[in-house]
Amino acid sequence: MAKSGQERSEKTAARRKARGEEELRMHAMAGTRQVLADLMEWHQIDEQGEAMTLALHHLHALGPTSSAPFFAPPRHEYVIPENVSRKLELAYNREALRICHDE
Repeated sequence: MAKSGQERSEKTAARRKARGEEELRMHAMAGTRQVLADLMEWHQIDEQGEAMTLALHHLHALGPTSSAPFFAPPRHEYVIPENVSRKLELAYNREALRICHDE
């Protein structure tokens, strides 16, 4: 007799528990999803979980020093333009004068 869906689910859950398997989830923006899709296409990988598992294992194999650059997010440096700087300074000076006159 064929097993019911519930019986199959219970068996799968028991097997996953015995193996120590844990579901990992993440939310990803469009750019991250595109990067994963590109990697999967380049390496003919059909499943997202397999691609992510391989990436994690290969990064781990590099060790702490060699994998460090991949975990250093790029920092954006913002330089305040000269015209904005002047306007901010004028506004600051006006506010300082206003506070002096209020006291």
